[in-house]
Amino acid sequence: MTVETHIAPAQPGGTPRLSLAPGEVGVWVGHLEVAAPMASWSALLAQEERDRAGRFRLEADRERHIYGRGLLRELAAAYLGCLPGALEFVYTANGKPELTRLPGQRRLGFNLSHSGNRLLLAFAWDREVGVDVELLRTDVEIRQIAERFFSQHEQQTLLSLGKNEQIPAFFRCWTRKEAYVKAVGEGLSLPLSQFDVTLRPGEPARLLATRPDLREASRWALWNLDLGADYAAALAVPTEELSCERSLTKGD
Repeated sequence: MTVETHIAPAQPGGTPRLSLAPGEVGVWVGHLEVAAPMASWSALLAQEERDRAGRFRLEADRERHIYGRGLLRELAAAYLGCLPGALEFVYTANGKPELTRLPGQRRLGFNLSHSGNRLLLAFAWDREVGVDVELLRTDVEIRQIAERFFSQHEQQTLLSLGKNEQIPAFFRCWTRKEAYVKAVGEGLSLPLSQFDVTLRPGEPARLLATRPDLREASRWALWNLDLGADYAAALAVPTEELSCERSLTKGD
């Protein structure tokens, strides 16, 4: 498997037909601060998506939703060779969105995450993918959150680090865990404390252990995605034929 990372378009329309080789994951990084006016992205959305955007109280949240869903439609349509407005979504029992397919059409797996001014999307044929991005914040009670959601191993590792290293390590851990949960697609039914990931600085992103099925850790791979010093981001994919090629971002 290869992972190719690209800068996402800032405005809709004009995206050429996109291709994914067998086993390739396409990762796209969107920059909200340079995106075209939201009205142009909103025009791509279904009415239900526009209605959902209208329910956000904060303008920043509305813009992230509109740009994220618009960008998802723009890129998915370019992979599938159709118009963005022709795409229809269905949701699994755990709330994970999927694209409807015509008979004989290949399944385009995808996942989306956003935080601050960054959006992260991943696409792959016939396989699950999960991504997560988080803006590093200093106003988060990392110890209390770690005690609630991290495994004992992760908590001990976090507290063993120097004070200046703990916030980046916390967000590395969080994004890697979220990316895996999103790829598996079990939502809140999969406790975050049921598996361990790496989080030390310079340590390669990896799923260390899974419980109760110890074999699950070998079935998935994690990648760190470098979106700059202000963000932590991760990708989770199945382990078949793994290799990684980075064109925009670099992992550990």
